[in-house]
Amino acid sequence: MTRSRASRVLVLNSGSSSVKYQLLDMRDGSRLAVGLVERIGEQTSRLVHTVPAGPNAGTRERTDPVPDHGAALKAVGEELARDGLGLDSPELAAIGHRVVHGGQRFTAPTVVDDEVLVEIERLVPVAPLHNPANITGIRTARALRPDLPQVAVFDTAFHTTMPEHAARYAIDAATADAYRIRRYGFHGTSHAYVSRRTAELLGKAPEDVNVIVLHLGNGASASAVAGGRCVDTSMGLTPLEGLVMGTRSGDLDPAVIFHLGRVAGMSMDEIDTLLNKQSGLVGLCGDNDMREIRRRIGEGDRAALLAFEIYVHRLRKYIGAYYAVLGRVDAVVFTAGVGENAAEVREAATAGLEELGLVLDTELNAVRSAEPRLVSPAHARVAVAVVPTDEEREIARQTFALIGNTSTGKTATGESHA
Repeated sequence: MTRSRASRVLVLNSGSSSVKYQLLDMRDGSRLAVGLVERIGEQTSRLVHTVPAGPNAGTRERTDPVPDHGAALKAVGEELARDGLGLDSPELAAIGHRVVHGGQRFTAPTVVDDEVLVEIERLVPVAPLHNPANITGIRTARALRPDLPQVAVFDTAFHTTMPEHAARYAIDAATADAYRIRRYGFHGTSHAYVSRRTAELLGKAPEDVNVIVLHLGNGASASAVAGGRCVDTSMGLTPLEGLVMGTRSGDLDPAVIFHLGRVAGMSMDEIDTLLNKQSGLVGLCGDNDMREIRRRIGEGDRAALLAFEIYVHRLRKYIGAYYAVLGRVDAVVFTAGVGENAAEVREAATAGLEELGLVLDTELNAVRSAEPRLVSPAHARVAVAVVPTDEEREIARQTFALIGNTSTGKTATGESHA
């Protein structure tokens, strides 16, 4: 089979001690295999591999030690090969990699070469927890399949369409430029996928729809999307800014950092840990699981109730702010773990916003479904939707579109593929 007819894309999301993967057939978007390798470098490593459908449907688990990412991808290849889906298959068209930070240079999915890798490495200081692991995954995959296109799909790319007045912080411009300080935004593949699927749900083209996307998981972010292009987003230089999250504080007076250093005697590392890992919902009430928080509220727990109220208050502020940014809103859409499953969050976040055209249908909002759906009544001026996110599918779509353009002499560099 020739490369031009190959239709499969392997999506890799490499963390510091884990690799998530999915193999998709781009002819129909079907998932051929899904898996996770975790605790890489430990004696208790584990690989869970699932084939969703077909004669090999089922889940297998391995617990042999996986010393590094090279061994992890080799193990993934072995499991895929057992199902006739090996990394050496001529049907494999490309490997798509999630890369968290692309800075200002990478505004679209990009075929990785040595120069691209060097630039991603240069961005490590603004993404020290994520980009090194992403780079390791790319290097390992390139070594295993040097003949295959490796495509980087950047979390930040969708947000590079923000105008300068939204992306710039009001600090000394020379300092900001010297140290690349600006709002980059994250969860971009999710915001891209969900905003486009919301337009489809409304029966309109993405360029005709203005959407506020609320990606609410343990990490949480909001975006204002005008005609398919991001014009503002809540996360900034790092994923710390914006909404209240599971363990992150979100928006905070910067002077709190100086105060903790001067008065509490905390080091920069201690403050970093406090704001990123010990704040948000877990800092407010000791839990970062919305299900547990709602259970505690039902039992009369005041700390859990206050945490929920602070969380929702921040959501409502961003809905109002992005309504003002967009001027006209066609839909407010909830996605990710909390957004898709916590009906109480959706209800509380939109309550009292009827003057803005936001109305929930209580019965529709209570329905659990894996399908995109409206939870507002037909007469509502602004639709409220729940659209399950699918970042892996979006990475595969962008990867496959890019290599198709590349093979015909076109390039997507510098353009948004959202």
